[in-house]
Amino acid sequence: MGKQSFYTQLDKQEQYILKCCFFVFAVNGLYGMILGSLLPLISNEYGLNNITSGALLSAHQVGNLIAGFIAGILPIYLGRKKAIMFLCSFVVMGFLIMILTGNPVLLILGFLFTGLSRGSISNFNNTVVNEVSNSSPVALNILHSIFAIGALLAPFLVILSTVIAGDIGWKIAAGVIIILAIISIILFSKMKIDDEVKNKKKKIISYEFLKNKYFWIGAGILFFYLCAEATINGWMVKYFVDSKIMTIQYAQILASLLWVVILAGRLTCAFLGNKVSKKVLLLTTSIGTAAFYVLLLSTQNLIIITIAIMGLGFSMAGIYPTTISTVGDTIKAYPMSMGVLLMISGIGAIMMPIITGALSDAFGILAGMSAIIGAIVLMLICVILNLLSKKENMDTII
Repeated sequence: MGKQSFYTQLDKQEQYILKCCFFVFAVNGLYGMILGSLLPLISNEYGLNNITSGALLSAHQVGNLIAGFIAGILPIYLGRKKAIMFLCSFVVMGFLIMILTGNPVLLILGFLFTGLSRGSISNFNNTVVNEVSNSSPVALNILHSIFAIGALLAPFLVILSTVIAGDIGWKIAAGVIIILAIISIILFSKMKIDDEVKNKKKKIISYEFLKNKYFWIGAGILFFYLCAEATINGWMVKYFVDSKIMTIQYAQILASLLWVVILAGRLTCAFLGNKVSKKVLLLTTSIGTAAFYVLLLSTQNLIIITIAIMGLGFSMAGIYPTTISTVGDTIKAYPMSMGVLLMISGIGAIMMPIITGALSDAFGILAGMSAIIGAIVLMLICVILNLLSKKENMDTII
């Protein structure tokens, strides 16, 4: 019902744009989340320590941050379509570097390139789907559900590739990503998108939204959420393997299971999007995230860990798209706001993986993973502030 209400109102070109964004976001989910599955294999092949491994994950997030700067500015000069095609090409270069060399500096550059593409596509797709669907929380939850489909397939691509080719199988997985990225560029090239949207808004390229307390609270939720999400996705497989809790194959399956339940959670949030208050969704999902992550770290029992992974994924699922939809009006009114939002949240995703790597080398990987609890608690505080702040804003408007 919710999907039809926005989709059937679109013309054929707008429907193509939406389908294109959905396909490319699935590819985005695939290569964004495959890095956590590849990390133990790349680390073993090239002999990398935990700090270097953490630096690779952080470099990916630095690329995300840089994308926040340029994804709002480059389209003004190149046009939206040419800009996104150019920025999408960096993922091809990034995975080629990983396949061809174990030089840590070049590997960091390769991971940075993948982040640059991922962040640019995230900015573009969130903005365009927000525009085309008129800020529909259902459309944004569907978009992020499709990201989850790509993400949950990532570990299976690695497992299949390593079954086929053993230790060098991960290079086949990287090759598949390169092909899919090239297809994405071709799809973008056929998109008829109006660059006038940016040009019309050029005259109000303003940072007035930075004075909005509600915007900053939303940015705080995303900052601490991405602290947790980036580190859990990047380090989870390595944590289970290094702690000798389970085999790498079982850890890969759990990484995929996490995204299966994230998909289920996002579809649930899409279904509930117009029925349940956004603030209620954010509060319940944040509390669930904290509870299940503590449970995950507190045991080595495989059954309890599996249950905790399912609860964690289901709880995390709706936080990002629901938070984006709470500031949807700001994103539409101020072209630079999505870039700033992704930049702020991206800083959290940069900091946390390398902090986890440093703590892991110094005190053991459990200590590194435990630091994420602090980020989740701070996210929960921001969600409570969001709940209280919304009431104040409503009162002021009335």
